[in-house]
This record gives sequence, C-alpha cells and structure tokens, in this order.
Amino acid sequence: MRKIYIFDTTLRDGEQSPGVNLNTREKVEIAYQLEKLGIDRMEAGFPAASPGDLAAVNAVARAVKNVSVIGLSRSRETDIDAVREALKGAQDPCIHIFLATSPIHRKHKLRMEKAQVLETAQSALRYASKYFSKIEFSLEDAGRTEYDFMAEMVGMAIKEGASVVNIPDTVGYLNPSEYGAIFKFLKENVPDIEKVQLSAHCHNDLGMATANTLAAIQNGADQIEGTINGIGERAGNTAIEEIAMALATREPFFNATTSLRLTEIARTSRLVSKLTGMVVPGNKAIVGANAFAHESGIHQDGMLKEKTTYEIMTPESIGLKESKLVLGKHSGRHAFREKLIDLGFEMDDEPLNEAFAKFKDLADKKKEVSDDDLLALLEEKLVDTIEVFKLETLYVTYGNESVPTAKVRIVKEQDQVIVEEAEGNGSVDAIYNAIDKATQEEVTLSDYSIKSVSHGKDALGEVHVLLTQNDVSAQGRGLSTDILEASARAYVDAINQLLEKRKTFSNRENVNF
Repeated sequence: MRKIYIFDTTLRDGEQSPGVNLNTREKVEIAYQLEKLGIDRMEAGFPAASPGDLAAVNAVARAVKNVSVIGLSRSRETDIDAVREALKGAQDPCIHIFLATSPIHRKHKLRMEKAQVLETAQSALRYASKYFSKIEFSLEDAGRTEYDFMAEMVGMAIKEGASVVNIPDTVGYLNPSEYGAIFKFLKENVPDIEKVQLSAHCHNDLGMATANTLAAIQNGADQIEGTINGIGERAGNTAIEEIAMALATREPFFNATTSLRLTEIARTSRLVSKLTGMVVPGNKAIVGANAFAHESGIHQDGMLKEKTTYEIMTPESIGLKESKLVLGKHSGRHAFREKLIDLGFEMDDEPLNEAFAKFKDLADKKKEVSDDDLLALLEEKLVDTIEVFKLETLYVTYGNESVPTAKVRIVKEQDQVIVEEAEGNGSVDAIYNAIDKATQEEVTLSDYSIKSVSHGKDALGEVHVLLTQNDVSAQGRGLSTDILEASARAYVDAINQLLEKRKTFSNRENVNF
C-alpha cells in the first residue's frame, strides 16, 4: 500500500479560526500530542506575523523530536529569514512558501501578471534553498488556476528544488471530480513530477473537504494537509481524523495508509477542543459524542445481535474505552492509578498524588466519577498559565426580586489579598464586575460558553470565555460542579492569559496578509 504523509496545520491554519488564540505553552502541549498521534509534518505557525508567533514556532521546533516542523512564509526574503530564525534547533526543519496563482488573486490581490508571479516565486525558492534542504511550495488558490499556468508553476518549483508541491483548494470551491482531475493532470503532464510529493490542502466551505482530499489520494496525492477536528478559517479544513479512519476502514478500496496511531485520535481531539475552546459537535464524524451512539430501536437490536450491523469501526479503534472500574469517594489510590492507565495516563508519584487529591475533592461532590470527569480533571492543568491573579473564594447572593451581588477574594502575586464586591444584571455579570474591580483590568467579554463534561445533575461544568483588551484576545477555562465557580475561574484564567499575552504583543509587528 502507498503511504500517505500527514501534514498537520492545527497550530497554524487551525489557530486562524475566529476566536482561537493559543499561547506558546498551549501550542507546545498540542505539538507533543500531535507527535504522539504520529503525524509526519507539523506546521507550527507563521513566524513573520509577529515576534510572538516566531517565538511559539521556535518553542515547538525545539520541543518535538520525531516530526518535521514547518514554518509558513510568503514569497519574501524577510519572511524566509523569520522562518530560519524560528526553526533554529529543529531536528527536521522545513519551510512552506506560498504565492497565489489564480486569475482573481493575480488581478485583485497581487496585481501581477503571470510572468511576475512566476519570477517572484522562483526568486523566493532560490533564496530559501540556500538555507533549507526541505521546501514545500504552495500555489494559493490552485483550484481556480488555469491548468497550463499551474503546470508551469509546478515545473518551476521542481527545478528550484521543492520537495513538496501543494495544490490547495483555498476557498473550498471544487467538487471531488474536479479536484481529483487536477492531480491526475499534473501527474501526467509535468516533467519530473516524480521528484516531488504532491499535497492536497482542502477547505470545507461547501462541506466537501474530506471528499475532495480522498479524491486527491485516489488520483496520486502523496500528502494530505488538515487539522484536528477540522478547525480552521471560515468553515474549516479537512479533518485529519476523518481521512485517517476512511483509509483504515476502507483499506482495500483506497489501497493507502498513514502512520498515525489511531488510538490517539480521541485524546488528541479532546485536547485541541479544550485548548482552542471550539466544542466538537455531537454529530461530528469520528470524534463527536454521538459517533458511536445508537438510539433507534432497530439499530440497538442489530447492535446487540452483531455490532457490525451498524458499526463500521469501533470506539476502541480511536482510543475510546468502555469503563471497567466505577470510581467514587471510597475508591483508593490503586484503583485510581489503574483507571488512569486504562485512560492512557501514566504518572509519577507526585503528579499522581495531585491528581488523586483533585479526584477525591470531586468525588465528595459527585456520587460517581465518570471517565469524562477524570479526563477533564487531568487535562484541566496540562498547560499552566502564570497566575498573576488567583481566585480564592467566591460568594454570590441572588433572588428573583433582588439585585444579584458577588463578592470575590483574589490573591495577587506576592500574596496581596484583594476583596471586592459588585452588583450585576445576573449572577455571572456580578461575578465578572467584582473580578474587574479586583484586578483593575478593563476587558471586553467577547464570548462565553458552557458545556457539560458528563451527565446528570451533579455533572462537571466547563466554561470557556474569550476576553479582548485593545487588539489582544485570550481564552480562559474553568471547571467545577458549580457553574458560577467555573465561570469565575474561567474569567480569572483569561485575565492571566491576557496579561501574559500583553507582554508578547507589546512589540507586535504589523503584517499585511
């Protein structure tokens, strides 16, 4: 079978999803999990965008060892220099250079003729080849580019030493037969095409990203590009987990495979969802909460008789496991450790003791602690923010005939205790007004969402908030069986993230995309 290389752009294209702002530690945490998933190539960011992006790409490049780390670059020497700086210390660095090629982009964005586009890309590739042995070149909006010009650009990229040439459907405009035909045409008409890998990068504007990517594979694509959970600009990118499971489930049909560790899919999906704040829809293929749920009586009857009647893949194949141990407040450390191992977590004594203490605290509030509860607890502090402010206590008064009031006790670094009280239009508003007074930070609440981690009246609630201050945005997360406490923790977390980002963005460069 052919191997299909997986190029993950969760940290670059995925982060361009509206409302998503990952800090450096969050990017590194996701990078470690992507490495564990077994992706081949990882696009860590766009170093020329800002000093913060450059530093984040460099942190990822130094952290992962078994993945080729990639930095995105326009066809400009200054961008290429930024990627060089960002990828210092990378085990296997690669630069990804792009330039638009379609008539609409040439006319309205670049204001260039074909010859100028060709010359600009050629010059950039020649400059990059002085410093990089691995270069990917992308023809932005290739899907709407004339065939003859596309072939000319691909031929030029091959001559200039590109190792991968990407043919993106940048605006998600094509259908599978059209997109697949492009790869077939290039394979048959570009001299020395065998010297490069052809890559497919699809957007989901018309809901065809996965279908288009699979069509590209059938027509000779060697690499596919996508994101975890399909996040990304506008309607998102190809969901990597969908391609991986399509190839695995229909192996005889596609005669192609990946090197992914499929049992890491569920865990990777959860982590990306948690850190980006983008909730996975219940009906999302592969990783949605309902992907392996069966409610119809006919379906349930079939499943009880033979699972393959309605299940073409198993939850275990993506890393979901049926619960073997039910944990509660009487459960001991040994049972707790065994449950963690079953969920894929192995810890040394110190972090185990911390996790066990958090579990016991939760078990006092809940009769039964589910796998989802445990995963939420374990993943809550995977990425530690520097805590300038820490919520110590919260007191809320509310009645439908009185004005909601909140009182918070917040500890500022160096043990300064601040107590403030405020009113609001509701309990959450009162809490946030009190926190604003305590922190003396003027922020705008851009987004607020609540989701239940598990089921039942005593379920853990997870709150995500997005705060904006001037041009800087940051997300915060809070977890508790009390949704008001979770709301307060999320807000304080976001303020801490903002304070940290403010340092990074204070020297931010203006870049025209």
